[in-house]
Amino acid sequence: MQDDIKKACDILRKGGIILYPTDTIWGIGCDATNEEAVKRIYDLKQRDDTKSMLVLMDNPAKLQTYVKEVPDIAWDLIDLADKPLTIIYDGAKNLAPNLIAPDGSIGIRITAETFSMELCRQFRKPIVSTSANISGDPSPSSFSEIGQTIKEGVDYIVTYRQKEQTKAKPSGIVKLGKDGSIKIIRK
Repeated sequence: MQDDIKKACDILRKGGIILYPTDTIWGIGCDATNEEAVKRIYDLKQRDDTKSMLVLMDNPAKLQTYVKEVPDIAWDLIDLADKPLTIIYDGAKNLAPNLIAPDGSIGIRITAETFSMELCRQFRKPIVSTSANISGDPSPSSFSEIGQTIKEGVDYIVTYRQKEQTKAKPSGIVKLGKDGSIKIIRK
């Protein structure tokens, strides 16, 4: 695993894109602060850049670097989540402009899965995480379901967990309102 993390970090630092296991499904990732790398993922997925992608972080303490104001309820949601939870925050900052939604929001998930957490920790910046499929196609629930176009379009494919056949599921998604409201986007 450590060799994969080192290689993936090297690719991310050079502006490359990776295919990697996350706390949910396999994802396509890049440095979330690198506008060119983010564009490459949109191009690979054949996805309109107005459709936001989320980012992974290893530690909630880093949220304040990338969100103007973290609502108090967010800390409770992170602490109480019993499965992967993506939270959409208003006021994204210090991220690639083409990653931030038109309304200024960004989806962030604090990962607790061993590989993605250690990758984020060693990379020291948020990492884009978007499903490893062409936009509109079903999301693959295991590495074996990822299409050849995606595999050929990335700069590095992590070997860790490729043989797992457990059917992974996407995260839950909630959007926090400026008024303290919580809107459930996906359970």
